[in-house]
Formats: sequence, C-alpha cells, structure tokens
Amino acid sequence: MSYDTVIRRGRWFDGTGAPSHVRDIGIRDGRIVEISAEPLDTEGCTDVVDASDLWVLPGMVDIHTHYDIEVLGGPGLSESLRHGVTTVLLGSCSLSTIHVDADVAGDLFGRVEAIPRQHVISGVEQHKTWGNAGEYVEALESLALGPNIAAFIGHSDIRAATMGLDRATRDDVTPTAVEQLRMERLLTEALDAGFLGLSSQQLLFDKLDGDVCRSRTLPSTYAKRRELRRLNAILRKRSRVLQSGPDISRPLNVLSQVLTSLGLGRPKLKTSLLSAADIKARPEVIHAMGPIARAVNRLGADFRWQHLPVPFEVYADGMELAVFEEFGSGAAALHLQGEIDRNELMRDENYRRAFRKDYDKKYGPRVWHRDFFDAEIVECPDSAVVGKTFGQVGLDRGGLHPVDAYLDLLLEHGTKVRWRTTISNHRPELLKKLAKDAGIQIGFSDAGAHLRSMAFYNFGLRLLRHVHSAAEAGEPFMTVEHAVHRLTGELADWYGIDAGHLRVGDRADLFLLDPEYLDASLEDYREAEVEQFGGLSRMVNRNDNTVRTVMVNGETVFTGGRPANELGHKRIGRFLPARTTETRYESVR
Repeated sequence: MSYDTVIRRGRWFDGTGAPSHVRDIGIRDGRIVEISAEPLDTEGCTDVVDASDLWVLPGMVDIHTHYDIEVLGGPGLSESLRHGVTTVLLGSCSLSTIHVDADVAGDLFGRVEAIPRQHVISGVEQHKTWGNAGEYVEALESLALGPNIAAFIGHSDIRAATMGLDRATRDDVTPTAVEQLRMERLLTEALDAGFLGLSSQQLLFDKLDGDVCRSRTLPSTYAKRRELRRLNAILRKRSRVLQSGPDISRPLNVLSQVLTSLGLGRPKLKTSLLSAADIKARPEVIHAMGPIARAVNRLGADFRWQHLPVPFEVYADGMELAVFEEFGSGAAALHLQGEIDRNELMRDENYRRAFRKDYDKKYGPRVWHRDFFDAEIVECPDSAVVGKTFGQVGLDRGGLHPVDAYLDLLLEHGTKVRWRTTISNHRPELLKKLAKDAGIQIGFSDAGAHLRSMAFYNFGLRLLRHVHSAAEAGEPFMTVEHAVHRLTGELADWYGIDAGHLRVGDRADLFLLDPEYLDASLEDYREAEVEQFGGLSRMVNRNDNTVRTVMVNGETVFTGGRPANELGHKRIGRFLPARTTETRYESVR
C-alpha cells in the first residue's frame, strides 16, 4: 500500500479516550488508511514525518468562536490552526452574517464582540454574495479555508433581518404571525443546509453598536416565550443544538434555560449554555454548575455548560472592556463614542459618585469582581504607575478612592492606559474538577473577538499542560487520553460533526505535540497584526515549540510555527454539516 504521508513512531491518541500507543500512521487522499504497531513501508512516500517522542492527536474542536467576520477576508484562520485547532464553530451568541446587511452586522458585532464596527461593515460589504443559508455554505466553500468550519445560525441575525433592527429591539413589539413564520423558515433552511442549530442570547449587558439602536441589547434578548418555544420546537424535531446564554441577573431565567433541555412528552433539546466559570465576584456559584447539569440530565435532558479551562485573564485599553457593560455607570461611558464626550462625563462629579456607588456594591449577579486593587497597570505614558494597581495609585495620590484614581488616569492618558485582571477560573483545584465534569464542555475561546482584550487560542494546549504536569508531579486528576477526548471526539460527537477522531477511515485532521514544551511558554503575552482589520494589533498566543506540525485533510498547514505557503490561498478545510437525525414531532408546543 502506498501513502501520501507516513507519520512514524508517534504516541497516537484516537480521540475516544482509549489508551494511547506508539504507532505508524499512513495517510492517503486526506484520510487515515493505516495505523500500525509495526513500521510502515515508506517506499514511494515523499512525506515521511518522524514523530518519535511526540504525541499525535486529533485536531481539536473549538466550539465557541466569533470568526464570522475574519473568515471572510482571512479564511486561513491561522491563529487557531497553529495551536492544533482544526475545526471551529461560527455563529455563536446569536450572531451570524447570514441574513443581515453590512450595517446591521456592524451594529451586532462591533460592540458586543469588540471587533471595530468599520471592519465588520467593510468585510461583509466586500465579501457577501449570499442571501440565504445554503448560499452562505457555498460562499464558505469557495474560500481558501484553513480549518474546517461548522456553524450555528444566530437568533439575532434572523430576528433583525425579519423585523428590522429597530422593531427587533423594542420591548413593546412582538413579531407578527408572518414574521414568526419567516423566522421559523429561515431556521429550517439553515438546518437543511447543515447548520448545527440556533445560537441565542439572553444576557443583558451585550449592547448594540452604531447610532440608530446604540446601547440596546441584542435582538434575541427581546424574544418572548412563544417565539423561543416555536424555534426550539424545530430544533427538537431535528435533534439539533441550542446554544444560549442566560440573563444572569435573573436566576429564574437561568433555571428556565436549563430546564428547556428536558423533553417531558416531546423530544429533548440539546442545549449548550454559557458558561461554567469560577467567578471571583461570586465564588460560590461554580459549585452548583456540575450538580445542576447532572440533575437535569438524569431527568432526561441533554444539557451542557461551556467552560474555558484556563484562568480568564483580560486586558483593557482604558475602559474598552465588555464587563463595564454590566453596570450603569460603565455602560453610560461606553455608550459615548467620542473621547471628548467620554472625558467630559468622567470629569462630572455626579457621574463619579454613581461609578463609586456601582463599584462599592458587592452583592448581586455580576461577572467582574469590581476590585481595582486586583487590576494591574501594564502600560502607561506615566512609567511610575506601571506595575501598580489602580487601588495602589489611589493610595499613592493621597488616599483617592480607587474609582477616582482610575478615572483620573484615563483622563490623563486615555486608551494608552493598558491594564489587566483575572475575572474567573483563578483556582487550579476547581479547574481540575471542572475539566473532568461530564456536564461541562471544554471550549468557549471566543476566538476572533475581543481582539485587544484576551487570547485563548491555545486553551486546549493549556488544559493538556495542566493534566500532564499533574501526572508528572504524581498527582494526576485525569488521564491525557481523557483530556484529549474532551477536546476532540467528545465535542464532535455531541455536536454531530465529522471531526475529532483519528482512526482508520477518519479525515487526517491532526497535530504533533512535543510534551516537553507543555510549559510556562503557553502563558506568554504576544501581539500580532490583523491585516484585514487595518493592521490592528491583537492579542495572540505563540507556542511554536509545543506544536510541531498541523494537518487538515491530510495537508500540512503549519510546521514549527510557520504556515504553509498554501494557507489562506488554497481551500484546505471544509464546511462540516451536522449529521442528520430527525425525530417525529409534528405539533409546535
């Protein structure tokens, strides 16, 4: 048997959680055709890869990205590929570009996902050739895709396209019967085209950009129970997935979304909910996440939380950080687009008093702990404050309230004040528990969004480091095989896509990892420019020694941190449709 590529003597993981073994792997026509304990005959094979002392793993699946804009002008998506992610899911958090025009896409993505609105608009204007979900798939397939792509259709997308953005974001407006039927038809068309399901969002601090509807919440947050029930009924009938985020300010809304997964006389609804996180602001909440998932699944649901398996460290330029949207004074500042107007607000004593009140309020639902003593300044024209917290700066300036110290520095230096804090996932022992909880999915990288605030493109590598380090220290909490399964086959199987496995007959989506470099380099801070976003410098990860080689559909796309010449110029990845499994469910309930 002849091969296009032979990978020799690597420690092979198949993505199922089964024990790993040293094997030779033969690849032909983009598929795995041989996995052998004995050396394969390489005669006639022009690509022989020595994987001695390396791990050969299935390409990882990133279940939560916002690459919807970036994929249009930079379809190689190299920042994920270089870390062994070979399949990414688009259309998260109710946002997609299937039906809305460029301006509305700019309003939806610009502020919520911190992708500059002008680049959203220009990206959609330059590349949009589709008018429906099927044509969108054809458009993706015409691009020089690097990784494989699967997708959700966004509830805010179909709602805004059907009702108009203004009507879709008013509390006193519900869709007409015709509009409701159109949304149901658009969802059905997307499922027919192979979309995984519907992404929705109920979180109330995700705000619109632009001028017309600025600072209103996303269209999906205005949907009433009947609208949601009818859309979910379609997902139930087709055994497709609902991805959603609850309104954390209303515990009953969280409970309602969890219970939505139950069948109770109808098909259950596969539900993936944002998010399981060990939040500093509410450290007790995380202990309920796993038990809630286990309880509802014992009752017959198919429910999962999404979880980022690393400390959630974020950076901000001035006040450009999404967590400020969750309280009134922060949202008021972000509502203002001009620096002059925002500075005038920050000088106003009434505003400062309101900000101090919001800051000092320590109870109630929140994401950010609102502690400026836990917020380190990393860049500033005033070098004397670099390395200090805003709280310490306040003390140094005569005992100023931390809020006043923060606002004073922003007035002095604006967005040149760059700072960081860790919002959640700061306790390693709890990360270990979450990593092995069956009711929790590993993902939620937000790749392609919040470009200046965070970089979790290598989240899978960081989980593997955590597992590997614990085993080497004699304190294992899960096997490497189980961790690989959680990042690959488990996700692919649950979402119903052809990915995440490395067995005979599977696509050759894989990467070679050097376990010697599962080290502190995975946490290094790096930036790189995004060419199609006007050279904007974004946060990235660089682990070129850790990931030696990445292959998609049998083609090498990265070697030693260097992209292949074809990446971004030749279609290598594919659109992965959801597997079709339909159940009988005739009536809408």
